[in-house]
Amino acid sequence: MKEQQEFVFCKGGGCTAKLGPAALRRVLEKLPPPEDENLLVGFDGSDDAAVYRLTEDLAIVQTLDFFPPMVEDPRTFGQIAAANALSDVYAMGGTVKNALNIVCFPEQGDLNMLGEILLGGSEKVREAGGVLSGGHSIMDTDVKYGLAVTGVIHPRRILRNNTCRPGDLLLLTKPLGVGIINAARRVQEASPAAVRQAEASMTALNRYASEILRKYRVHGCTDVTGFSFLGHLSEMIAGGFIAVIQGDAVPYIPEARGYADDFYLTAAGQRNRNFVGGLVEFRRKDFALEEILFDPQTNGGLLAAVDPQDALQALGELEELGFPCGIVGEIQTGEQKILVE
Repeated sequence: MKEQQEFVFCKGGGCTAKLGPAALRRVLEKLPPPEDENLLVGFDGSDDAAVYRLTEDLAIVQTLDFFPPMVEDPRTFGQIAAANALSDVYAMGGTVKNALNIVCFPEQGDLNMLGEILLGGSEKVREAGGVLSGGHSIMDTDVKYGLAVTGVIHPRRILRNNTCRPGDLLLLTKPLGVGIINAARRVQEASPAAVRQAEASMTALNRYASEILRKYRVHGCTDVTGFSFLGHLSEMIAGGFIAVIQGDAVPYIPEARGYADDFYLTAAGQRNRNFVGGLVEFRRKDFALEEILFDPQTNGGLLAAVDPQDALQALGELEELGFPCGIVGEIQTGEQKILVE
């Protein structure tokens, strides 16, 4: 039975299962641009969710996300997948209202296992203050689970991913390294402590960090997921900025460094390096840090461009959430580039 669970539950799971950013861009470039003036945020800006204006004071935030499992416990997997889907609403500065299940499951699979996945997902939707109101399921050879989520936001309070300003400080609200930890776990090399830290990060809602950030002058925000810290940062500076990252300030799960040096890496991480590596200049040789910065995260933290006068106070509140976090860099004027010092 254990061998069956490992086959079903640990097969390229989490955000490492995403299509690579280069392939995705080639597909999206072929789609016609949206023409509805009430669509305030669409797919053309690589943002975290769509935003559609209903009235002058109300817009809906819509997103969906699903993937195969990256952990063996079905209830934990359900929590992670749901928290990851909900995160896109928080990255936009919105409030979760409603969610629908997306399920792929083998016809002859253990329905008790499916029940545990759905229970885990419902727990996170309730924690988000939302209502789980239905969903859709299909037969598949592998398990996949996620949510379609609807939230609300004021049209003038949307946090875009590419509206940072020169002088902004970059705050990261969770540690990196989750993909590397999961890679080591799949070959039974990850320590129990590292696994606990990774699962704590993946199951934690970004709701609380988002609520803190909304109290301050945040000019841009995204959540760090499958395209890695550097991949999502490259989207933030697409308007023509330089991001200077202080490598020593980047929070990560401590054991991820050793696992990276031992080459417990993911194919998704290498796709991220191939896609965005040309924009990045590493000013010191540190292979492990490079891999951590290219590492795909599942329900990673929020990366926010914050007014420098607010950054320290915001960081103080974020630290009370209990996760390693930090001011990791600064936005400067210049041609799109990332400098890692």
